[in-house]
Amino acid sequence: MREGFAFSTRFKVRYAEIDAQAIVFNSRYLEYADVAVTEFWEWTGIAEALPEWRTAEFHVRRSEIDYLKPFAWGDEIEAFVRVDRIGGSSITKRFELCHATTGDLHCVIQMVSVNVDLATHRPVTISDGIRGFLRGLPTQ
Repeated sequence: MREGFAFSTRFKVRYAEIDAQAIVFNSRYLEYADVAVTEFWEWTGIAEALPEWRTAEFHVRRSEIDYLKPFAWGDEIEAFVRVDRIGGSSITKRFELCHATTGDLHCVIQMVSVNVDLATHRPVTISDGIRGFLRGLPTQ
């Protein structure tokens, strides 16, 4: 495990994810974050604990990616995920993508997702139930 994170998931870099330089194409890192956060939400059990989660709709507002070291074909990635901040209508998540064998940090992603009303596409407040559940997640 990595300090500050209670959750991680692993997957391998596939051939289709590399570019002509035989390293992972830059846009794939956001796909890795999407895979990791899907596993993260399942790990939390929030959908089973709070039926309102199934109707909450979060859209990505901003992503910041710090590429530290490239991954290559066949590398096994360990993706660590945590909720860093819960705002009025937003959640900030942190992803640290590490080499599963060496432990080296290759990429850090900060992603802000906003809870929206699908009819208006406007931000709406995160419910107290969801907020309380997220605040209760383990940090180690």
